Amino acid sequence: MAEWLREPGFAGTHATMGADVSQLMATFFTALFILGWIQAKTGKGSAHHWLMLGGMIAMLAFFTSYYLFRQLGVLAFEGKEGFGGSQALYDNVFIPVLTFHIILVVIGLVMAIYMMVLGFRSQTFIDGQRKLRDAMLQTTWRKVGIIFGVVAVAVLLLFVSRGLSSGFSMGKLSVYLGLLIILGIVFGVEITIQRIWPNGARRHKVLGRFTMAIYCVLFVTGSFTYTMLYILYPGKIG
Repeated sequence: MAEWLREPGFAGTHATMGADVSQLMATFFTALFILGWIQAKTGKGSAHHWLMLGGMIAMLAFFTSYYLFRQLGVLAFEGKEGFGGSQALYDNVFIPVLTFHIILVVIGLVMAIYMMVLGFRSQTFIDGQRKLRDAMLQTTWRKVGIIFGVVAVAVLLLFVSRGLSSGFSMGKLSVYLGLLIILGIVFGVEITIQRIWPNGARRHKVLGRFTMAIYCVLFVTGSFTYTMLYILYPGKIG
């Protein structure tokens, strides 16, 4: 798989196959989430629920694949070797946008998990249709700690079992620890935000708009780095 991802891409640019697949999937997920947002605005709760749930699970699987293969994305380069522009352009434009993009990726992953959990917790059924429950929705540190502890044990057992069968590595460990860190941030976000918006329906609507904005900006910054790296200023990659 890693070798295939390093082959020339299908879009006719200087990109690798991995970079083109990354850009294609970013476009797909952005369009999918915009459609889901429109469904929510038009009151199609059940359709919105299943589309966003499936889309976010698929997106998380995609980013996990990126970290496993290390080539699936426009960030598949080492230092300035992959950038053919000037040093000033690299330092003052490309790197700042790339850094901002990476920060948004982390926030986007956290919000994806959080919004999936919040969607289940804040929903109710009226005449067979999913609706947001207009009521207080809060939890405690004790409940959060128990859930996180159970998940952490399950993840670590999975890591050990897979390590015994296929070998241990720091790369695999970093993926599992990264997932636990993201999950911990999600729980921290929940405890903090529930004080600001204790009403579950209100919280879901506000954070849904915020998450949608994050994904749109992610698409713009990702497309910007792709264009600079593989179209305007290609380096040694591709």
